[in-house]
Amino acid sequence: MDIKRCHWVSEDEIYQRYHDEVWGRPVYDKQDLFAKLCLDGQQAGLSWITILKKQQNYEALFANFDANIIATFDDAKVEALLLEPGIVRNRLKVNSIIRNAKALLAFEANGGDFSEFLWSFVGGKPKVNHFSSMVQVPAQTAESEAMSKALKKLGFNFVGPTICYAFMQEVGMVNDHTTDCFRYGQ
Repeated sequence: MDIKRCHWVSEDEIYQRYHDEVWGRPVYDKQDLFAKLCLDGQQAGLSWITILKKQQNYEALFANFDANIIATFDDAKVEALLLEPGIVRNRLKVNSIIRNAKALLAFEANGGDFSEFLWSFVGGKPKVNHFSSMVQVPAQTAESEAMSKALKKLGFNFVGPTICYAFMQEVGMVNDHTTDCFRYGQ
């Protein structure tokens, strides 16, 4: 049986599994949201499949994205991470995960709820779009621009409006499955 997927999905099994089981499904867990936001930042300038293929390495090397642990990473740990072939060895990107962990902890120390904060940009529930073609899907929206600005104000980085929109798509804040995709109505 030939399954109709969004047009961006290649024949790569990893990409298909990601599309079918992850992309667009609502995520509310703060640690999962933090992990996905950090991974989306790692994509900057690269294809998403590159990061997907390295995701398990990131999880192992960054303590399953436990912000409490990541915030303790020092210069020696950064240097060790930059030697790891299983991640993108870019100093700015490695440091961004540490910086984002510290920003998350500071936000929470001030009483913030990270999940509630992020979901507030779409009114707390998924926004369902009705795109028939990927050409119609925007790279960023007013909501992703607002999220980007707010995250930067909190001290996060690698969270531009395009990265934020990709994040919003991934965690189901917006449903951008095309109307001909089998996942659209799910």
